[in-house]
Amino acid sequence: MTQTTRIADAFPALNQTVGDNPLVYLDSAATTQKPTCVIDAVHSYYEHDNANIHRGVHQLSMRATKGYEGARAKLATLLGASKDEIVFVRGATEAINLVAQAWGRPRLGAGDEILITEMEHHSNIVPWQLLCEQTGAALKVAKVNDDGSLNVESFKELLGENTSIAAFAHVSNAIGSINPVKELCTLAKAAGAVTVVDGAQATGHMHVDVQDIGCDFYATSGHKMFGPTGIGCLFGRSELLEEMEPYQGGGDMILSVSFEETTWNKVPFKFEAGTPNIAGAIGLSAACDYIGGIGYDTIHDIEMELLSYGTKVLSEIEGVTLVGTAKEKCAILAFTVDGVHPHDVGTICDHEGVAIRTGNHCAEPLMHRFGLSATCRASLSVYNTATDIDALATALRKAITMLG
Repeated sequence: MTQTTRIADAFPALNQTVGDNPLVYLDSAATTQKPTCVIDAVHSYYEHDNANIHRGVHQLSMRATKGYEGARAKLATLLGASKDEIVFVRGATEAINLVAQAWGRPRLGAGDEILITEMEHHSNIVPWQLLCEQTGAALKVAKVNDDGSLNVESFKELLGENTSIAAFAHVSNAIGSINPVKELCTLAKAAGAVTVVDGAQATGHMHVDVQDIGCDFYATSGHKMFGPTGIGCLFGRSELLEEMEPYQGGGDMILSVSFEETTWNKVPFKFEAGTPNIAGAIGLSAACDYIGGIGYDTIHDIEMELLSYGTKVLSEIEGVTLVGTAKEKCAILAFTVDGVHPHDVGTICDHEGVAIRTGNHCAEPLMHRFGLSATCRASLSVYNTATDIDALATALRKAITMLG
């Protein structure tokens, strides 16, 4: 408890009240709060180093470039990649769209198949649906078990010689299930498929080594790992990035331009058209340092202890039903309350200072899999404590008394 209290002190947004109650923030799967070091890094960039990157010969531009490219190097280290395999994007959504359009669209056609799973975020469904419409490829969907874990046998059955792309979440944003991504990549590669892992919910909670996983592409979002919004990265194996044509055109992604011909910059810059989110990258660099300072082992231990305690506490409240109880999961507690709509539960919680997420969590097909239209979701991070879970339980009991 003492350790997590010290951790929470590094996050200024947590030190506030909502009405008459101290804020209890349980919505980290939507976005994590930002530590002071990240806020300070962004502020310092704008105060001292604000300039456009690359090609500038003045001091501000060179300092900004050093910070931006330093962030790329830190992300590469964090993910076990080389620096030229890290493409900056706005977030995991853009990363997945980049792969769909720059790798998939020129290569797929009628008869090809894209394999995803029932637990995917809309961002790992809709880009592939669009690609299928554009190319004539077919979308296949592996099933999820009753406990929220992936049905690996269903995944195996749907893999075949026509599977061109297999895309799946590392961690479900809606129910927290952790997929066996290394096994899935091995299976998909044996079938000749390119693998795309949506890691948006993983990198803020667990060590990720893309070499060990064996994936071809891995998508991340900075704002879900203590960094700013509007910045993330795509890891892509260098040989695949070299083969791909640019996703967008503009400044910085070119070597030369004439009215007759344009030649592209080298990887990864050919995928980064226009002025990037420099401040976001510098903030994300600070977030990488923050994670490194705590260590993934400590983050994991704290969050697993909270998950165990939260599961026990919520299971003891009459009328509360947990959704997603896979053995391997992150610190996400999805649940329903008998006779009370999730939005009403969320409103009562907010009145008590407890911030949870309600709705389909951009995972509507997964909700339908469980016969639901919406759930409540309490998603935990390293800055949470057992006291936060107790506050949630108190708010839920009040909601049940008032509305149940």
